[in-house]
Amino acid sequence: KKGIEVGNTFKLGTKYSESMGLYYANEENKLAPVVMGCYGIGIARSVAAFVEQNNDDNVIIFNDEIAPFAVSIVIANTKDEVQVKMANELYDKLTGMGIDVLLDDRDERAGIKFKDMDLIGIPKRIVVGKKANEGIVEFKYRNSSDVKEVSIEEVSKLV
Repeated sequence: KKGIEVGNTFKLGTKYSESMGLYYANEENKLAPVVMGCYGIGIARSVAAFVEQNNDDNVIIFNDEIAPFAVSIVIANTKDEVQVKMANELYDKLTGMGIDVLLDDRDERAGIKFKDMDLIGIPKRIVVGKKANEGIVEFKYRNSSDVKEVSIEEVSKLV
Protein backbone atom coordinates (compact mmCIF):
# COMPACT_ATOMS: atom_id res chain seq x y z
CA LYS A 1 0.00 0.00 0.00
CA LYS A 2 1.09 3.56 -0.64
CA GLY A 3 1.51 5.86 2.32
CA ILE A 4 2.82 9.24 3.34
CA GLU A 5 4.99 9.72 6.39
CA VAL A 6 3.71 12.62 8.47
CA GLY A 7 4.98 11.44 11.84
CA ASN A 8 7.86 9.46 13.19
CA THR A 9 8.79 7.20 16.06
CA PHE A 10 12.28 6.88 17.53
CA LYS A 11 13.37 4.14 19.91
CA LEU A 12 15.69 5.86 22.36
CA GLY A 13 16.53 2.80 24.38
CA THR A 14 17.82 3.37 27.90
CA LYS A 15 20.34 6.13 27.16
CA TYR A 16 18.26 8.94 28.64
CA SER A 17 16.48 6.97 31.37
CA GLU A 18 19.83 5.80 32.78
CA SER A 19 21.27 9.31 32.73
CA MET A 20 18.15 10.68 34.47
CA GLY A 21 17.86 7.80 36.95
CA LEU A 22 14.49 6.65 35.62
CA TYR A 23 13.98 3.02 36.69
CA TYR A 24 11.05 0.68 37.29
CA ALA A 25 10.66 -2.55 39.24
CA ASN A 26 10.62 -5.45 36.79
CA GLU A 27 8.97 -8.91 37.21
CA GLU A 28 11.78 -10.01 39.56
CA ASN A 29 11.25 -6.81 41.55
CA LYS A 30 14.66 -5.53 40.44
CA LEU A 31 15.23 -2.03 39.18
CA ALA A 32 15.66 -1.77 35.42
CA PRO A 33 16.01 1.34 33.23
CA VAL A 34 12.90 2.40 31.36
CA VAL A 35 13.10 1.85 27.60
CA MET A 36 12.12 5.15 26.05
CA GLY A 37 10.76 6.30 22.73
CA CYS A 38 9.56 9.54 21.25
CA TYR A 39 6.79 10.18 18.81
CA GLY A 40 5.92 13.21 16.75
CA ILE A 41 3.84 14.58 13.94
CA GLY A 42 5.79 16.95 11.74
CA ILE A 43 3.99 20.12 10.71
CA ALA A 44 6.15 20.51 7.60
CA ARG A 45 5.56 16.86 6.71
CA SER A 46 1.82 17.30 7.15
CA VAL A 47 1.78 20.27 4.76
CA ALA A 48 3.95 18.35 2.29
CA ALA A 49 1.53 15.42 2.46
CA PHE A 50 -1.39 17.77 1.82
CA VAL A 51 0.38 19.30 -1.19
CA GLU A 52 1.22 15.85 -2.54
CA GLN A 53 -2.47 14.96 -2.46
CA ASN A 54 -3.82 18.35 -3.64
CA ASN A 55 -2.04 19.69 -6.69
CA ASP A 56 -2.20 20.10 -10.43
CA ASP A 57 0.16 21.29 -13.18
CA ASN A 58 0.29 24.71 -11.52
CA VAL A 59 1.39 23.17 -8.20
CA ILE A 60 -0.56 23.64 -4.93
CA ILE A 61 -4.31 23.75 -4.42
CA PHE A 62 -4.74 24.80 -0.80
CA ASN A 63 -8.11 24.67 0.90
CA ASP A 64 -9.41 27.51 3.03
CA GLU A 65 -8.22 25.94 6.29
CA ILE A 66 -4.48 25.88 5.56
CA ALA A 67 -4.00 28.40 2.75
CA PRO A 68 -1.60 31.24 3.53
CA PHE A 69 -4.31 33.63 2.30
CA ALA A 70 -8.02 33.01 1.71
CA VAL A 71 -8.16 35.20 -1.39
CA SER A 72 -5.89 37.12 -3.72
CA ILE A 73 -6.80 40.35 -5.43
CA VAL A 74 -4.92 40.96 -8.67
CA ILE A 75 -4.84 44.39 -10.24
CA ALA A 76 -4.61 43.72 -13.97
CA ASN A 77 -3.24 47.17 -14.84
CA THR A 78 -1.64 49.15 -12.01
CA LYS A 79 -1.56 52.26 -14.20
CA ASP A 80 -5.38 52.34 -14.30
CA GLU A 81 -6.52 54.49 -11.36
CA VAL A 82 -10.03 52.98 -11.33
CA GLN A 83 -8.64 49.45 -11.01
CA VAL A 84 -6.20 50.46 -8.27
CA LYS A 85 -8.87 52.31 -6.30
CA MET A 86 -11.40 49.46 -6.58
CA ALA A 87 -8.81 46.83 -5.62
CA ASN A 88 -7.70 48.79 -2.57
CA GLU A 89 -11.30 49.38 -1.45
CA LEU A 90 -12.06 45.67 -1.88
CA TYR A 91 -8.91 44.77 0.04
CA ASP A 92 -9.94 47.07 2.91
CA LYS A 93 -13.48 45.65 2.94
CA LEU A 94 -12.37 41.99 2.99
CA THR A 95 -9.61 42.49 5.57
CA GLY A 96 -12.15 44.44 7.64
CA MET A 97 -14.29 41.28 7.58
CA GLY A 98 -11.34 39.34 9.03
CA ILE A 99 -10.37 37.65 5.76
CA ASP A 100 -6.69 37.10 4.95
CA VAL A 101 -6.10 38.79 1.59
CA LEU A 102 -3.03 39.12 -0.63
CA LEU A 103 -3.20 42.21 -2.84
CA ASP A 104 -1.01 41.82 -5.91
CA ASP A 105 -0.32 45.39 -6.97
CA ARG A 106 3.05 44.67 -8.59
CA ASP A 107 3.88 46.31 -11.89
CA GLU A 108 3.93 42.98 -13.77
CA ARG A 109 1.91 41.54 -16.61
CA ALA A 110 -1.41 40.02 -15.50
CA GLY A 111 -0.36 36.54 -16.67
CA ILE A 112 2.67 36.56 -14.38
CA LYS A 113 0.48 37.59 -11.45
CA PHE A 114 -2.05 34.83 -12.21
CA LYS A 115 0.70 32.23 -12.38
CA ASP A 116 2.21 33.42 -9.11
CA MET A 117 -1.16 33.23 -7.34
CA ASP A 118 -1.57 29.68 -8.65
CA LEU A 119 1.93 28.77 -7.44
CA ILE A 120 1.12 30.06 -3.96
CA GLY A 121 -2.10 28.01 -4.04
CA ILE A 122 -4.51 30.69 -2.82
CA PRO A 123 -8.04 29.17 -3.07
CA LYS A 124 -9.85 32.22 -4.50
CA ARG A 125 -8.68 34.87 -6.96
CA ILE A 126 -10.33 38.18 -7.75
CA VAL A 127 -9.11 40.11 -10.77
CA VAL A 128 -9.83 43.80 -10.95
CA GLY A 129 -9.47 44.50 -14.66
CA LYS A 130 -10.89 46.35 -17.62
CA LYS A 131 -14.52 46.14 -16.40
CA ALA A 132 -13.71 47.90 -13.12
CA ASN A 133 -15.37 51.09 -14.34
CA GLU A 134 -18.60 49.02 -14.68
CA GLY A 135 -18.23 47.63 -11.15
CA ILE A 136 -17.39 44.14 -12.46
CA VAL A 137 -14.52 41.88 -11.38
CA GLU A 138 -13.49 38.36 -12.29
CA PHE A 139 -13.79 35.64 -9.63
CA LYS A 140 -12.08 32.24 -9.87
CA TYR A 141 -11.63 29.28 -7.54
CA ARG A 142 -8.10 27.81 -7.66
CA ASN A 143 -9.44 24.28 -8.16
CA SER A 144 -11.55 25.25 -11.20
CA SER A 145 -10.90 26.69 -14.64
CA ASP A 146 -14.21 28.59 -14.61
CA VAL A 147 -13.95 32.36 -14.34
CA LYS A 148 -17.08 34.29 -13.38
CA GLU A 149 -17.72 37.96 -13.89
CA VAL A 150 -19.43 39.31 -10.79
CA SER A 151 -20.41 42.69 -9.46
CA ILE A 152 -18.21 44.19 -6.78
CA GLU A 153 -21.16 43.88 -4.36
CA GLU A 154 -21.31 40.07 -4.84
CA VAL A 155 -17.64 39.46 -4.07
CA SER A 156 -17.88 39.45 -0.28
CA LYS A 157 -20.63 36.81 -0.44
CA LEU A 158 -18.50 34.56 -2.65
CA VAL A 159 -15.44 34.98 -0.45
